[in-house]
Amino acid sequence: MSVEVILAWEPGADEALGLPAYATAGAAGADLRANLPDRGAVRLAPGKRALVPTGLRLAIPEGYEVQVRPRSGLALKHGITLPNTPGTIDSDYRGALGVIVMNAGTEVFTIAHGDRIAQMVVAPVVQARFSVADDLPGTARGTGGFGSTGRG
Repeated sequence: MSVEVILAWEPGADEALGLPAYATAGAAGADLRANLPDRGAVRLAPGKRALVPTGLRLAIPEGYEVQVRPRSGLALKHGITLPNTPGTIDSDYRGALGVIVMNAGTEVFTIAHGDRIAQMVVAPVVQARFSVADDLPGTARGTGGFGSTGRG
């Protein structure tokens, strides 16, 4: 199954980096690249975060969202993550796509122009109707909270 997401380049973006792409036939996420205006680099100290531009804007079909997620290799090897994981891009947003990147590692990490920094997953959205009741239907778990269904 596929859905069309229309992309546009930001003025001054490096179009030679190409559009987001799936690394393998079975990949759920398409890689997003750092598209830095000066073609330079972002040095990210431990514990710090930065908004890294992708050079793109998106038109996502109604009824879908784009989720922005960390790349597992960057997380494992360098502690690079996205603090608002998964980040949601709504179908009615048309602004620049930036990725909030955080260094949870112990050493400075450099993001170079063109580096793969995150992945985007296109997902369907269901909007709920909300209502109020005096009581809620029961379940086997009931009101058991954190750790109530087993270890941890």
